[in-house]
Amino acid sequence: MKLREVLALPSMAGARLVAGESGLDRDVRWSHVVDMPDPVKWIRPGFMLLLSGYSWPAGLDEQRAQIAALDAAGVSAIGLAVPKYLDHFSEQARSQANRVGVPLLEIPWETPFARIMEELHRTVMAEPYEIIARSEQIHRALTRAASRDAGLEDLAKSLCALIGRSVTFEDPAGKLLAHCSVNGAQDSVREHTLEHAQTPAGMMRALEDGGLMAEIRLSEQPVRVPAMPQLGASPRVVCPIRIGSDLAGLVWIIEGDRPLSELDHRAAEHAALVAAIHIAHQRELASVEARLGYASFLSLLESKPGEKPVAEERARLLGFDSRARYRVGIVLVPEELPLGREGVLRRDRVASRVRESLRAMAAEQLVTVNLDQVPFLLPEGKSGEALYNALAEPELSVVFGRVHEGAAGARESYREAVSLIAYRHRGSVCYYEDLLVPRVIMGDAAARESFLNELFAPLRSRKGGANLIRALLSLARSGFRFGETAATLGIHPNTLRYRLERARSLMAIDLDDPDVRFRLQLASRLLDLVDRRS
Repeated sequence: MKLREVLALPSMAGARLVAGESGLDRDVRWSHVVDMPDPVKWIRPGFMLLLSGYSWPAGLDEQRAQIAALDAAGVSAIGLAVPKYLDHFSEQARSQANRVGVPLLEIPWETPFARIMEELHRTVMAEPYEIIARSEQIHRALTRAASRDAGLEDLAKSLCALIGRSVTFEDPAGKLLAHCSVNGAQDSVREHTLEHAQTPAGMMRALEDGGLMAEIRLSEQPVRVPAMPQLGASPRVVCPIRIGSDLAGLVWIIEGDRPLSELDHRAAEHAALVAAIHIAHQRELASVEARLGYASFLSLLESKPGEKPVAEERARLLGFDSRARYRVGIVLVPEELPLGREGVLRRDRVASRVRESLRAMAAEQLVTVNLDQVPFLLPEGKSGEALYNALAEPELSVVFGRVHEGAAGARESYREAVSLIAYRHRGSVCYYEDLLVPRVIMGDAAARESFLNELFAPLRSRKGGANLIRALLSLARSGFRFGETAATLGIHPNTLRYRLERARSLMAIDLDDPDVRFRLQLASRLLDLVDRRS
């Protein structure tokens, strides 16, 4: 028990604390009466020393040395009976005690030491049983809360009420999952966490640099985190939430006005266990949902052209808009196939983060899993780079097909994304349209067809579109010499000028742009090769 709790005992009602107030939170494990000139050899850490003053050193230097030696031996406090042999502790003794933080108590002579020792020892002996009993109450209360299908927010409120301390549940990266505060007591770090739903980056760096985060990741028990005044952080205890060897989250308990006790450590352990059961249950539900609900989405993506799968209707129930425009992205998880247990867990964590990122973008959470891949739909106008950055895992890579409309468009975009898998680099974001020309140059037949279709698509559906395409290709073959092109086509220059202007308007291009000219020349060479082969 703490010394401040000892002072609250009835037998200590007349005792006065005259020095060493900073040591009030020292642990008191026992008490001992030693009236000898050298009591140090009889003291063990946590002992409260009781003295009549008969053998207390008379010299001031000896008194200072005595207090320093007792502090080194781990004394929790020194109690002096007054005023029989000594009226009070000397000013020099009090000064030394304040310096080292050893509490000095002056106890009325008429208070029997036997009464103090009996009451203290009885309380100390009973404390472990009280902690166990209280700990069991907390465990039962948290278990009952979990059995009522409570969420982490409910568990945080239950734990907060049971121990009277502020509680936070976070994921391993410091993202806020649930919290509850007592009397509004919180430090600067907690205020930031509650406001931004994330532990401050400075606190996370301090935990990493001090080796505490490594200890937390490896620990099976609560870890005490000391105060960090430079960050405005008060002491806390954190307990890992583990599902097997997987670190699923963290339970934080803030110290506040009262020092953290063994009961708080036990409460953190109970809360971590119940939270682990809850998170495992939620993961299983999410896994079932993924296998059943999102299986229809994967079926939609993998169906063949011309098919109208039943999955399309199910996908609409999940939020798919057949009139909207999407591009398909695939997150590639760097795990060896076939996936082991850890690989499956990692892939599912990535899928969960993709869903969270889409939710943050106010987009439909159309996500599925397939081997080491996590395909998803990204609505037109939403940033693929922003989603990738939110995944916060540098080893992942994402490939995107082009933006298309409806179910058929989603299937086409999915096939485009799949075609990029062989070209992606770890830790990168690749778009189909950006890699199209390099793939054409590398001899990719599918890329060649896509390139030509994409380039001339605005003209092929127009009346007279074939003449417009022929004019562009002839212009490219002639090296963009206008007169030579008109002569090759056998048309009046004004007619050529009209066709080129119409093609430029429909395709929204600038014929003086070097990139546009390169693409037209590449298209002409590709078509010449096709003609020669046929």
